[in-house]
Amino acid sequence: MLHRHAKAACAAFAAVGALVLAGLPGSANAAPSTAAETLGVGQASPELLRAMQRDLGVTAGQARARLANEAEAGAVAGRLQNALGRDFAGAWVQGADSATLMVATTDAADVRSIRALGARALVVQHTLKQLDATLAQLDKAAAGAAATAVPVRYVDVRANKVTLQARSQNEAQALVTAAGVDATAVKYEKSVQQPRPLYDIRGGDAYYMNGSGRCSVGFAITRGTQQGFATAGHCGRAGTTTTGYNQAAQGSFQASTFPGRDTAWVATNANWTSTPNVAGSNVQVAGSTQAAVGASVCRSGSTTGWHCGTIQQHNTSVTYPEGTISGVTRTTVCAEPGDSGGSFISGSQAQGVTSGGSGDCRSGGTTFYQPINPLLQGYGLTLKTTTDPGPGPGPGPGEPGGTWAAGTVYATGAQVTYGGATYRCLQGHQAQPGWEPPNVPALWQRA
Repeated sequence: MLHRHAKAACAAFAAVGALVLAGLPGSANAAPSTAAETLGVGQASPELLRAMQRDLGVTAGQARARLANEAEAGAVAGRLQNALGRDFAGAWVQGADSATLMVATTDAADVRSIRALGARALVVQHTLKQLDATLAQLDKAAAGAAATAVPVRYVDVRANKVTLQARSQNEAQALVTAAGVDATAVKYEKSVQQPRPLYDIRGGDAYYMNGSGRCSVGFAITRGTQQGFATAGHCGRAGTTTTGYNQAAQGSFQASTFPGRDTAWVATNANWTSTPNVAGSNVQVAGSTQAAVGASVCRSGSTTGWHCGTIQQHNTSVTYPEGTISGVTRTTVCAEPGDSGGSFISGSQAQGVTSGGSGDCRSGGTTFYQPINPLLQGYGLTLKTTTDPGPGPGPGPGEPGGTWAAGTVYATGAQVTYGGATYRCLQGHQAQPGWEPPNVPALWQRA
């Protein structure tokens, strides 16, 4: 008898096979056969590929292969997360070309199912849900001196631990004791770095707050008929006015959260038009599907331009002098003051807006970004993207019907109905026309 998760994963494997067959030449109404097609990997610009070559030490061909492998890995990881349920302990990619997907579980009986989808399995002690809960307890206990002594805290799925970066092990241990968490789920790393928001910047394009300080545009958005852009909350408060190129009047902050989160959006006047472009180059945004731990990611900022690295951890808590920010992503990408608010992108998929970090682009550093999907969801914004990326079939007569809706932000595991069928989300993203569940097997799995 198959283990309960094995049954689910084998069903997922069968679904993958069916989707690949559906995409073969000559099949009617063929859906995209690869996640790379769905996520627009082929739209990666020469500028982004050159930045990846420089910062990741890869060739142009390796950069393209890496993006394609990471797209496919994200879809497989989503299927396995749904199939393994509470046993799931995280997933990440590794290798110079991101060709290896690692999936962790707390149940050895899941190993066969994980391998059946082409991933490598690792049996660990703590589930992802347990690690997330541990981090939440540590965040709650971290206040005042304790927070600044342990300024960075994150769920490290590769180590199956919550990592505390602190000035000393005694200070990290004091936080663990105060939080009352399981010490076996925590590890310590010595660090004297003190992350800070990257103020005084130009963005993907530069903008200025109240005619003085400088930040960077994150991503163009719309809200109804209003146009504008997403950026970092520490750059300004609601009502702060902004100017752009040549100090031209631009708009004002409509909402801002900092600390707690580092999110904001600016509404622009009629002289400004939202486009899917990043940093005035040929880099264009096709969506907002979250990349996996270990995946390559690039950043555009007005101070230092394009720089690339990899995603180290999602769900990171970091304490700046102004307070603690939770739910950010930690990366190996460098940044400097003036880059705040700017764009983080993986291939053609928007990832987030630059928050803060440590180090610089001469000696290297660590940078945190605020994920874009929670920002969009929190303020009811729609990401500006390229035209319909979904080459799959449209709904038939009398369809679709159901609960799926373009513009909605969906998390992994979310369930919707569409055209009389039920689907579960594989990767977090903001839905858009052309990404209806039957059309994008990289994002949705029929339940």
